[in-house]
Amino acid sequence: MNKRCAPLVIGLLMAVLGACTRKAIPTQSRAEAPKVEDAVNTANLDFRYLSAKAKAQIETGGDKLPNVTLTLRMRKDSLIWLSIAAPVIGEVMRAHITPDSVQVIDRLHREYFAGNFTALRRRFNVPVTFQQVQALLAGNYVAAPAGSSPTVSTEGPLQKVVYQQQALLVEQLLETTRRRVQKLAVKDDSTQLQFTVDFSDFRPLERLPQEFANALLVVIEQPKAKPSSASINFRNVDVDKERLAFPFSVPSDYARKK
Repeated sequence: MNKRCAPLVIGLLMAVLGACTRKAIPTQSRAEAPKVEDAVNTANLDFRYLSAKAKAQIETGGDKLPNVTLTLRMRKDSLIWLSIAAPVIGEVMRAHITPDSVQVIDRLHREYFAGNFTALRRRFNVPVTFQQVQALLAGNYVAAPAGSSPTVSTEGPLQKVVYQQQALLVEQLLETTRRRVQKLAVKDDSTQLQFTVDFSDFRPLERLPQEFANALLVVIEQPKAKPSSASINFRNVDVDKERLAFPFSVPSDYARKK
């Protein structure tokens, strides 16, 4: 992985985690839209600790980056820890994310970023929140925001939930037999940006009744630009197996990225 790859990896990963939240797609409680949300046949993954490893192939601007290995650890509603490693080089990035802080170590450039979600939104132009990152990584359904008028339709084993918010059309496709999200699609009519996430390869978890999507295909398309994509394949997914550690220490000779 050459030096220009690290910022591309970090930037695309933040887009992957946050593009579906452009112009405020919040995670809301069901109580705010009880009549419609009660008709949605889904069961979100509930956990205290979650850990997983994954292989990721990222393509951006027509360039395919070398495969990277992701190590993910989460403590529900409080902490997301992510490590990215490249062949031969080893770890190139480590992130420590809480609802109030975002810290990222860039080992290729011997730099680190320390701030919060406000600073992160300003740096990557992605209005993302901790709750939305957590929901996407867990493959959970995102309820419609207050004030919207979602529609729910069911055809066979598939249920579609669609709602409009400002210039965004948001569509979630649920598989009712598994009660899990199969596809998330977002289209921004004002910019023509399209964002999709396909969840597949569902496998049962050892300690929970729900199944986990072991494969994610993320595609971001916008006018006059080549599509960007990330193919992520999880393995060794464990839920509440053990209390996890989240090591994070910035070397003293690393420069803070402004």
